[in-house]
Amino acid sequence: QGYEVVVLDNLLYGQGDCLSVFEGQANFRLVIADMRDQRCLDKAMKGTTDAVLLAGLVGEPITTRYPKEADEVNNSAVRLCIDTFGRSDVERVIFISTCSNYGIVDSGQPADERQPLMPLSGYAKSKVDAEHYLEKQSRMADYVHTILRFATAFGVAPRMRFDLTVNEFTRELALGRELKVYDPHTWRPYCHVRDFGHLIELVLEAPVDLVKGEVFNAGGDANNYTKQGIVDLLLSAVPGARVRLVDGSPDPRDYRVSFAKVRQSLGFVPTISVED
Repeated sequence: QGYEVVVLDNLLYGQGDCLSVFEGQANFRLVIADMRDQRCLDKAMKGTTDAVLLAGLVGEPITTRYPKEADEVNNSAVRLCIDTFGRSDVERVIFISTCSNYGIVDSGQPADERQPLMPLSGYAKSKVDAEHYLEKQSRMADYVHTILRFATAFGVAPRMRFDLTVNEFTRELALGRELKVYDPHTWRPYCHVRDFGHLIELVLEAPVDLVKGEVFNAGGDANNYTKQGIVDLLLSAVPGARVRLVDGSPDPRDYRVSFAKVRQSLGFVPTISVED
């Protein structure tokens, strides 16, 4: 789109190859650094007009395994970033949160942005805390902030994540392994990584009055699925695959999500379905 883009990343997962395609481009700069380091944040923010805060240790497994690091990154460092935005000349801030904040929705209706939050994991609790902190700090800052509660991502990438439902289920069945599915009738929303990128672009370019202080569920209604629904799609593509359904998951999350607000306000409808 012609933007000058700065990426701050410590390349924790060795994903430098994902960024190497941009190396040498005049409008791209990579700052290999840790978001816990104030000096590095200041360096990356110099001359920046818009900030998208995607960084963090993502998901319950890694945050449970590394609780100290998760607290340093997902709590302390995220607050450090938000404080740095307040001292900078940044005009817009987009914070990437998660639909996991809803936890369990018993109403039978899709959760909209007004749904009371019920985070069940340490990861989701850190996102809820960060949302509250950003809303509080933004009252004393000059930037416009927007919160995007991402659905569960899926899609192919140079550094694949196979800890995500659609990707994991597909891999297991494609390799001929038995797939164990816990609580198959629980709901989750999904969204392709390319559509997430497009939504971030829409928010950056939207009129201020449409996005200032707003929270948007990020995804599309058609991509709300039960785990059983995803299995059924996969079995149509991999007939004869072995699936074992199990009750009693250690992860009780169960929520459908409404994406009416992001569709009506920003015209965002995902272009890639789970079936695609």
